Amino acid sequence: MKAHELGIEIGVFKKGKRDSIADVKGVKVGHVTLIKGKGKLIPGKGPVRTGVTAILPHEGNIYKEKVLAGAFVMNGYSKPVGLIQLWELGVIETPIILTNTLSIGTAIDGLLDYVLRENDDIGVKTGSVNPLVLECNDSYLNDIRGRHVKREHVVEAIKNASKDFEEGAVGAGTGMSAFEFKGGIGSASRVVEIEGRRYTVGALVLSNFGRREDLTIAGVPVGIELKDWPGKGGEGKGSIIMVVATDAPLTSRQLNRLAKRATVGLARTGGYAYNGSGDIAVAFSTANKIKHYGKETLEVKALPDSVLSPLFKATAEAVEEAIVNSLLNARTMDGRDNHVRYELPKDKLIEIMRKYGRI
Repeated sequence: MKAHELGIEIGVFKKGKRDSIADVKGVKVGHVTLIKGKGKLIPGKGPVRTGVTAILPHEGNIYKEKVLAGAFVMNGYSKPVGLIQLWELGVIETPIILTNTLSIGTAIDGLLDYVLRENDDIGVKTGSVNPLVLECNDSYLNDIRGRHVKREHVVEAIKNASKDFEEGAVGAGTGMSAFEFKGGIGSASRVVEIEGRRYTVGALVLSNFGRREDLTIAGVPVGIELKDWPGKGGEGKGSIIMVVATDAPLTSRQLNRLAKRATVGLARTGGYAYNGSGDIAVAFSTANKIKHYGKETLEVKALPDSVLSPLFKATAEAVEEAIVNSLLNARTMDGRDNHVRYELPKDKLIEIMRKYGRI
């Protein structure tokens, strides 16, 4: 379900066909969802509410044909892997893996299993590889100490990648919470026209942040209206990972700038980057492929900075809606020690939006 299906319009730009990150040509997303057991937490044994999400920037060999990329850290209470080399070289060379905080080591191993299998020259005829793994903490619902994500789950998520994928409490989003409701995976896209050419910006988020009273949807203080709804718990701690894709030709420097604008969309939903929240955005462009073994002078096409404002605004809109979509698609879930995260009540949401004249 997308926000516009409830009559909630976010922003002014046209949406892509799927209203997802997969509207950017070549981009695919895959999940593995792990749900097992219920009731009392037995560390290492469950209950399990977690998973893996993989984002593929294009359908070819990403190591052999890298994409230009940038990133921005709004609040560094997080444990990302791969950002330092991303900033240094300005490229992504593996699928992007999302999972829970204590499974990042396993996720790296699984990602390396996949990449090394696809590239038998790594470490032999050429250098190493920079795995990109990002995380949020799902321990409110999940037995995070159990590290139930296995290497094969990462490979499976990559192989499951498709243009059409689920949102909500799936993959890495299985155990996540947002605004003390059930959160998880959300996606959206926008189409802009610059100098007579159309470009797409897509966003995918892993939402796991926010205090109930802060939730804002299309400018409406939904969280205040729902402050007494069941299921409150926590201190607004958590994190959000925001991945932005575009087919607009941009340099890595410009993609760093684009990644910053993701936080505008985050702020519009009520994200304040509280002390315990890790807020990270990664942006990449599919317009230029950087060949691993290329020896010739690179010819990278890029838009001038002076025309980028529509892309900045589209990024903010796509991220804002992606966060809302992560809430709309997540269903009520119980977890360890009988913790419950209730889904955002859609009937009540529609009533609130009507009250404020937004639908």
